[in-house]
Amino acid sequence: GSRMLGDAFGEVTERLRRITVHVLAGGGSSGSGVVWSEDGQVVTNAHVIQESRVQVELWNGRRLAARVRKTDRRRDLASLQVDADGLASAIPGDSEALRPGELVIAVGSPYGFIGAVSTGVVHSVGALAGLAARPWVVSDVRLAPGNSGGPLANAQGQIVGLNTMIAGGLALAIPSKSVVHFLARTASGQAYLGVTARPVPLARDTGRVGFLVLEISPQSAAERASLLPGDLLVGAAGRPFRSAEDLEHALHSNHGGQLELEFRRGSSKQIRKVVAQVAQEAVRAA
Repeated sequence: GSRMLGDAFGEVTERLRRITVHVLAGGGSSGSGVVWSEDGQVVTNAHVIQESRVQVELWNGRRLAARVRKTDRRRDLASLQVDADGLASAIPGDSEALRPGELVIAVGSPYGFIGAVSTGVVHSVGALAGLAARPWVVSDVRLAPGNSGGPLANAQGQIVGLNTMIAGGLALAIPSKSVVHFLARTASGQAYLGVTARPVPLARDTGRVGFLVLEISPQSAAERASLLPGDLLVGAAGRPFRSAEDLEHALHSNHGGQLELEFRRGSSKQIRKVVAQVAQEAVRAA
């Protein structure tokens, strides 16, 4: 019995090693990442990425240049793209099905040692006092510097979290459910409008949120609508934004591919309107 268990465990960890990468992000910063799809999408922690020049080292030592597709600093997630095909990739698991006491496996590159495996058990899944009200998978796996951004898996080898930090001797991982949401938003948010934007609370108008445009993708709906980095999106379809999800929601419920956006430019308080043609992009995202 134990021999078979050992073999099965060995297979699981070997698969996990093959989907774990070493992320080298310039300025001596490095961490781990997970190959999320066989066409070269890699997920890691946003705090691992300090600049736009990033390299990814695969399990077999192959090094590839990566471009940063999207980061969400609030959730501490980043998505990278490498030019490769047919890579071994993650099988996402259900982080909400995890139970205390369940075995979890972490893989990373602590101190640059690639493919180090450690195991532990789940303590809890959910929000933690004193840490931004976000869910975490909390376990006692031993994480070291360089594990950040690597996979946390269940005993079947499905990815249930992304290892992020150590707090009070316990390991905190971003649940796989949050990672899946983040990646779905990458596809839709960029495909529809083509902006990278950061939600910011609007001080004077309590309960209202604006989206500060950081980047505009070339040939995107946003570029065609003459939006510029630095613009502050304040509403869509005649409705002011009140939450970080409102922009996404407006994009999905556009009428006939046209979305009227309200924004402010520069220090002017004047609200401008622009109609963005967002539909053709949506088809391409499928």
